[in-house]
Amino acid sequence: MEPALQARELVRSFGAVQALRGLSFAVHPGELFGLVGPDAAGKTTAIRTLAGLLLPGSGQARVLGRDPVREGAAVRESLGLMPQQYSLYGDLSIEENLRFFGRLFCLPRAVFRERSERLLHITRLSPFTKRRADALSGGMYKKLALACALLHQPRVLILDEPTNGVDPVSRRELWALLYEFVGDGMAVLVSTPYMDEAERCHRVGLIHGGRLIAEGVPGDLVRSFDHEVYRVEGGDRSACDAALAALPEVVAASPAGARLRVVVRPGAGGRVADAMAAAGASLHPADADFEDLFLARMAEEAVA
Repeated sequence: MEPALQARELVRSFGAVQALRGLSFAVHPGELFGLVGPDAAGKTTAIRTLAGLLLPGSGQARVLGRDPVREGAAVRESLGLMPQQYSLYGDLSIEENLRFFGRLFCLPRAVFRERSERLLHITRLSPFTKRRADALSGGMYKKLALACALLHQPRVLILDEPTNGVDPVSRRELWALLYEFVGDGMAVLVSTPYMDEAERCHRVGLIHGGRLIAEGVPGDLVRSFDHEVYRVEGGDRSACDAALAALPEVVAASPAGARLRVVVRPGAGGRVADAMAAAGASLHPADADFEDLFLARMAEEAVA
């Protein structure tokens, strides 16, 4: 199956800052692909380049086999984009924003009416059509932005951190909508810094410093993770932190409630246990999860 969306060795710089360094990945029809990374990892630059809003320094971006810059008009007919920044007109109502985007896409009145009614229904915005966009909650605003991006029924949808600043209930509803669209065959690329959202994707690419450092099915990546994971219980927190920081075998350490969670290199658990015992704490094996994988790969990449 040909990819619906593809990045091939994308390179993009802003002065001395190299935002993308040979970034490559593909998204297929009916797939939800997560581009996962911290702030300044290159997620937004990658999305803007794939959407044709930025020229790559080198490499290729393709949407349904087309160049989004040279064939921009054709690409826009098949691409829906929901940027991270506010993209609606705050002084227009929900209904007026939808009407504006319907005219932008040159939709016939009957087609616009049918599609807007369906999108208002599935986003649960129907009772609020007269409300101004700048009076909407974060979750309602994001759902309206999504509805506007879907009016022309794109085959490819790109969303840049769509749940940033959104309450938990609205986050869940947005993801339910994405699953519905993917089920209908749409290719969806979503960028996110959240590990729980990464685990919901069919496949993910971990991005750091403008390039992928891991790619695959989230569960498969975790199962193939060969590091050891432990939880630290008891002891003085500052003493434990200092002891862990002094051990080169410790790849990553993060708080987990009142406890610490540590990722160590294979076979190094004994030495870490001794160090924790000296700090008055105990070490207990734990199952690895996606966040452990992510933190370990970030830490290893930082010292590479």
